[in-house]
Amino acid sequence: MQSIWAKTALLPEGWAKEVRVDVADNGRIILVETGAARQGTTVPCLLPAPVNVHSHAFQRAMAGRTERRGPKPTDSFWTWRQLMFRFLDRLTPDHIEAITALVQMEMLEAGYATNAEFHYLHHATGGMPYDDIAETSARICAAAAQTGIGLCLLPVHYEFGGCDRRGLGAGQIRFGNDLERFQRLHEGAARCIARLPDDAGIGVAPHSLRAVGASDLAAYAELFPSGPIHMHLGEQRAEVQEVQQHWNARPVTWALDNMDLSDRWCLIHCTQMTPDETVRLARTGAVAGLCPITESSLGDGIFDAVRWCDAGGAFAIGSDSNIRISLSEELRTLDYSQRLRDGTRAALATTNKSTGRRLFDGMVQGGAQATGRLTGRIETGHWADMMTLDTDSEHLWGRTQDALLDSWIFAGDDRLVRDVWAAGRHVVQDGAHHRRAEIVATYKRTIDMLKDAL
Repeated sequence: MQSIWAKTALLPEGWAKEVRVDVADNGRIILVETGAARQGTTVPCLLPAPVNVHSHAFQRAMAGRTERRGPKPTDSFWTWRQLMFRFLDRLTPDHIEAITALVQMEMLEAGYATNAEFHYLHHATGGMPYDDIAETSARICAAAAQTGIGLCLLPVHYEFGGCDRRGLGAGQIRFGNDLERFQRLHEGAARCIARLPDDAGIGVAPHSLRAVGASDLAAYAELFPSGPIHMHLGEQRAEVQEVQQHWNARPVTWALDNMDLSDRWCLIHCTQMTPDETVRLARTGAVAGLCPITESSLGDGIFDAVRWCDAGGAFAIGSDSNIRISLSEELRTLDYSQRLRDGTRAALATTNKSTGRRLFDGMVQGGAQATGRLTGRIETGHWADMMTLDTDSEHLWGRTQDALLDSWIFAGDDRLVRDVWAAGRHVVQDGAHHRRAEIVATYKRTIDMLKDAL
């Protein structure tokens, strides 16, 4: 057992002082006591650590390498995607494992305790399955074993190149499986997850309306009756046009009218929604998986977070392309996008919660729901997914309660994160992952091998 004593902590009932948290060897919280005597590891400010709800780990190695204009007069998500396809054709399972370990390490150092990996790079170049069909899923799990992050693995079903059911192009062929082969791959991925600690979990991810057939999508909750289901939805204008052309409805409207959406679902991006779609989707109980940095980088559009939250919608935060892994910046970008669009300030604050507090509470609750993980609360029985902030920093000095969160998100950055526990594993101490040196060295060797890939 380990004990953590915090001068202040954010508990389900609100801020508390002199909080002792005991964690069992299995990674679960077994005691939370306020007004407690100091014991064990002493920290200044203890918070529940969130889930990173959406990641394509391998794309981290592309970060900063796609910022030049292509041959077309305008650049877009779709031209970036062609560069991504070209890059991934060079990746081996060893590369995938090394890049994923770096990504998970950076997530932990940013304050995330869990990685929900939306994993679609399944096969060898040319689309031939590896001898073990779940080879690359095993590499994601191997990275998690090294970093200690909590993992929710989301194998991705990707069958078609568009709503017209055309075949996959050269860049997509490594993703492809029909439903029968995908089910076998999913079973193999589940065996990989079973070799990790008990807090690891598995879900499923139909990639998008473009990549999975309409009949399969309509039956997905029945095909996979347990665990979380994640899917891209309503990300790009061209996607809206394609779905309208082939299926006679906007993407979100089609999903609402034809799929069994519920609180098991996490729908990623949703940056292309009408006001009516926003309210209707929020009322299904599904989580909106928001990736504000990537959505800004790729020109996806602005999620209508004000209307969504006012309708009672749940949301979570992910780093998607991993061009930059920064928890505080994701939250800041989300709120600032609302201010810029609407000409307001403190767009997501309420009468009883500051902006930072509402963002933080929504993120940890939504991430727990989206992964089916007992997390997001410093509470007996939950996984000990926790993070600390450095209140001795000049950026937090003199701040208390909600002002701590506001100052971290809007006036500071992730350097203020000092410790992170994932299911009781104390993997970040004094701001650095305990295996940082070896993970970075392996990553650098990988980048040397891939330097000509773009």
